[in-house]
Amino acid sequence: MKIELNNKLAIVSGSTAGIGLAIARGLAQAGAEVVVNGRSQERVNHALAAILDEFPAARLRGIAADLGTVEGIAQLTAAVPAADILVNNLGIFEAKGFFDISDDEWQRFFDINVMSAVRLSRYYAPKMVTQGWGRVLFLSSESGLQIPVEMVHYGMTKTALLAVSRGLAETLAGTGVTVNAVLPGPTRSEGVGDFFQGLAKEQGVTVEQLESDFIAQHRPSSLIKRLATVEEVANMVVYLASQQASATTGASVRVDGGVVRSIA
Repeated sequence: MKIELNNKLAIVSGSTAGIGLAIARGLAQAGAEVVVNGRSQERVNHALAAILDEFPAARLRGIAADLGTVEGIAQLTAAVPAADILVNNLGIFEAKGFFDISDDEWQRFFDINVMSAVRLSRYYAPKMVTQGWGRVLFLSSESGLQIPVEMVHYGMTKTALLAVSRGLAETLAGTGVTVNAVLPGPTRSEGVGDFFQGLAKEQGVTVEQLESDFIAQHRPSSLIKRLATVEEVANMVVYLASQQASATTGASVRVDGGVVRSIA
């Protein structure tokens, strides 16, 4: 299967590192013009340079905007008025006990993880309908199905994205615009890597040992018995963004290494 996204413009929110950067890289490799987004110009420039270093012919644009805010959304939409592919990847996570999470933190997680995707989809999807083709993708998580007790607020946002994704797919039935959610499992992204490095230092063990222990203790249902790579998640996103995935919509596609124990 040869995926070609020539003449397609893709926006990837939160794409200066981790899974988002891998998705931007994969879409660019497939021929799409890709809008890379982050909160600071420095991080955006660094991401653009990293992609161009690997794919010198990549067609890229960089937009520094905080998409967790209404003002940041307005900044992006003014700079990029239409798109063929929207990947709602922006998200934050933090391990914290349920009784220690303040109202402000609940709201912050919801604004960044959920409302950024709602606002972007509300703006770009109607334009895709007008042109008769489009792809809207939401980065959810296996944590949206199996809420982690150490991150209830994070899991809540990822469950919400599943509801928004399915509801939007129903709304856009028959338009040529597909809408899907992608559910990564434990993934060796920059954020997760930093999290594990901090814990490893605290516990006096190697990162590799900590990752292995984490899978064994907290995700024992994993069938691959390791963290996924960001490229493995990005591969699924690129496929769902392609013409080849035209009959897949309203779906929750897992890239979780088999963590979720379900046959559906």
